[in-house]
Amino acid sequence: MQIFKLNNNLLNFSLFTAKRITFNRTNKKKMSASVLNIAVSVVAVGIAVMIITVSVVTGFKHGVYKKIIGFQAHITIKNRDINETYETLPISKNQSFYPGITNINGINHIQIYTTKPGIIKTKTEVQGIVLKGVASDYNWDFLKENLILGRLPDVSSAKKTNDILISEKTANLLGYNEGDKMDVYFIQNPPKARRFNICGIYKTGMDELDKMIAICDIRHIQKINNWSTDQISGFEIFIDDFVNPEEMTQKVQDEVASVISEDGSMLQVSNYLRDNTFIVQWLKLSDTNVAVILTLMIIVSVLSMIAALLTIILERTTMIGILKALGADNSKIISIFLYNGMFLILKGLIIGNVLGFIILVLQKYLKLIPLNPDLYYVNSVPVDLNFLNFLLLDIGTLIISVFVLILPALLVAKIHPAKTINFK
Repeated sequence: MQIFKLNNNLLNFSLFTAKRITFNRTNKKKMSASVLNIAVSVVAVGIAVMIITVSVVTGFKHGVYKKIIGFQAHITIKNRDINETYETLPISKNQSFYPGITNINGINHIQIYTTKPGIIKTKTEVQGIVLKGVASDYNWDFLKENLILGRLPDVSSAKKTNDILISEKTANLLGYNEGDKMDVYFIQNPPKARRFNICGIYKTGMDELDKMIAICDIRHIQKINNWSTDQISGFEIFIDDFVNPEEMTQKVQDEVASVISEDGSMLQVSNYLRDNTFIVQWLKLSDTNVAVILTLMIIVSVLSMIAALLTIILERTTMIGILKALGADNSKIISIFLYNGMFLILKGLIIGNVLGFIILVLQKYLKLIPLNPDLYYVNSVPVDLNFLNFLLLDIGTLIISVFVLILPALLVAKIHPAKTINFK
């Protein structure tokens, strides 16, 4: 009677034997021990690099998107007849969806705004600028985080304020400081000018937007444009899931599609991804880099595990011959070495996850690696600690590695008991 025709419910022979090979340190040969340690180290370093790469790239994308959203929100509603400049056609703020649209699940805030291009002129410099007029419903969280000097404009009082918030870039270009007066000229018929008081200075690191945007009271722009108090450039909407705004954009579109103004104009809905296609395409290039790095790391990890598994099989040739002589079939022996490979991969994954997580946490909270915000839009290497991404990387690496290890494990079928039992 063959020994290995036992009830599998009583004893999982393949799993038991694999554990003995992997975790029995007293019997480990020097050659296999070195190879296994190298293989586990390669897997650990590979998964750590993959985790860090995905976290940094995702963190960088989120950081840039957050700054874009800080200037224009996730979703905007404007006049459908609007052109591509900041000289906008007005719409009425008295809409059926304002402010009740926040009752839709996933929408947390809506605010009104106006924009107006102008020119700042000093004795020696001339600089173009876009004034963004805001009202008491404006969400100041983003600019509050990036305020480096002074205070935010007070637009909530009944009296129109002359406060204006400009960027550090604009202040340095024109030689302004907090508390200075700043004259802004508007090219129209007839030309107009306004004198503002610089109440604060902000810096986001997005130079192209920083040097262009200044924040003031919405009532200034309404008066300059000869608009009534209920006429605005549009609405800005903030949503909970900024990574995938298209679904919420469609919901907003459904709410405003039937709105037609008294002058016959209609509203259009857009989002920050549609309005910043150049930046979006630029950021998508990083996804290609991530894919290349992940592919290379997986290939290197798999090759190292194949080498380790072949070494184990060669060193266990006598054992394989004995097991076959006792009645074990090829599938049972192959499963021993697949279990063995899986244990080694899991060990590497655990070490790699711990290593990657420690590095990411140190970078997130200690900012160990700084960056030039003028080039990268952020002042340090950004980190996104998304544990779902970690889990998916682990599962993907494990599945691919175990699947590929089937090939070297098939070498067991070529081993004949009679030729291997005396193999030393």
